[in-house]
Amino acid sequence: MKVPKQLGHANLGLGLGLRTPHFDHILEHRPKVDWFEIISENFMDSQGRPRHVLDQIAEHYPLVMHGVSLSIGSTDPLNLEYLKKLKTLAGEIDAKWVSDHLCWTGVAGQNSHDLLPIPLTEESLKHVIERIHVVQDVMEQAFVFENPSSYVGFTGSTMNEWEFLGRMTEATGCGLLLDVNNVYVSARNHDFDPEEYIRAIPHDRVVQFHLAGHTDCTTHLIDTHDHPVIAEVWALYRLAHELTGGVSTLLEWDANIPPFEELHAEVLKSKRYLQEEGLQGPVVDWEQEACECVPAEEGCVSPHPLHHNTVEVE
Repeated sequence: MKVPKQLGHANLGLGLGLRTPHFDHILEHRPKVDWFEIISENFMDSQGRPRHVLDQIAEHYPLVMHGVSLSIGSTDPLNLEYLKKLKTLAGEIDAKWVSDHLCWTGVAGQNSHDLLPIPLTEESLKHVIERIHVVQDVMEQAFVFENPSSYVGFTGSTMNEWEFLGRMTEATGCGLLLDVNNVYVSARNHDFDPEEYIRAIPHDRVVQFHLAGHTDCTTHLIDTHDHPVIAEVWALYRLAHELTGGVSTLLEWDANIPPFEELHAEVLKSKRYLQEEGLQGPVVDWEQEACECVPAEEGCVSPHPLHHNTVEVE
């Protein structure tokens, strides 16, 4: 049976990462944002205010879950209790899809709290494929995996990352979260062509884009999520948009977080960059490229449904 393009997921439009400093603004103004992405671990075990806020936001916006602790590349057994909690939360907030990273975060029961690269070998590919099948069986849905930024590689690797991703998706039916900034960061750090990467991945498996800023340390780049998106990343985003036909786009900003209006204006730049190239913009027909907020009672939102982050549970 042929798998639908983007696994059948609709283009949600332009979204933002849901972060604690913006809770009050979102609840009060219901800003004109298409959707929000949450860090799964921040809400899985919380029944306090963060979860109360999330439940309110879920009534008005589509939500997507993005995790940082699956550790699909680790040799430790998969944490089935974690997966059950992930599935429960996804059902309770009607998450449109659930994602994590192609990486490992710990071994021997120890969590590094970082997204560590895996060796790109046949053995590693077989290991990851077997674990993805387990994850998808437990979750009862196709999982989505993000390409991580990386700073070191393995001399024993026998393939490049885009080949690994292509074979992984073909064998498992999983989806891809294409982090365009991560492609650029890794390309600079490992001296490969980022356009070749984006042209080579299976475009019909890309469910979502990430955009973010990074820090340029001259000799290398670090994926810090604390700056505006640079021109080179916008150019890669245009290419990715053209090749995929356009998918849900999210802006990440996780340190030195600016006011909501500034953050919203940054993601809305994507519409301008696409229009400059004559490409079709996101699904929502925005009337202007400024953060247009109205009081919640006016109902301005359409009713349709790491970079490791420090846990935000209060």
